[in-house]
Amino acid sequence: MPLTDLPWWRWRARIRSALHMLSDPGFQRAAWLDGLGGYGDLTDAVYRLVEDSWLDRWSAEKYVGSVFRDSAEAVAVDAAVLRVLRIVHQVGEDAPAAVYLGHPDWPEAVRAAREAHHRLAVNDGTDPDLPPATLDELRESTARG
Repeated sequence: MPLTDLPWWRWRARIRSALHMLSDPGFQRAAWLDGLGGYGDLTDAVYRLVEDSWLDRWSAEKYVGSVFRDSAEAVAVDAAVLRVLRIVHQVGEDAPAAVYLGHPDWPEAVRAAREAHHRLAVNDGTDPDLPPATLDELRESTARG
């Protein structure tokens, strides 16, 4: 299915972008620790994950049929959001990326983000193993339509 078949596909694209970045430890090292430009920092990814959707306040289930295709997607996204936000609340919103990535629960947050990213990408008919899009590529893709 194409990404744009859902009413709020732009929100989905931003959430998918965040989950993609949060799900890839190699990307995190290159972009957030080594300074690979064009992707924003870890805080930007967390913000994209929850900003429009308020997934930090209520369940993704609220968006089944508009942002998420089914309850399985919503459950996977909720699990990722809860794990990432738990760490954010423990270390602080402005902590350096190394603090997040070094947190003992970070691997579980990455795993949950990977599961959610994979489910959404496959359901949209895209390869979940492609590298994350830059922020410019995300803006360009969501400007169309």
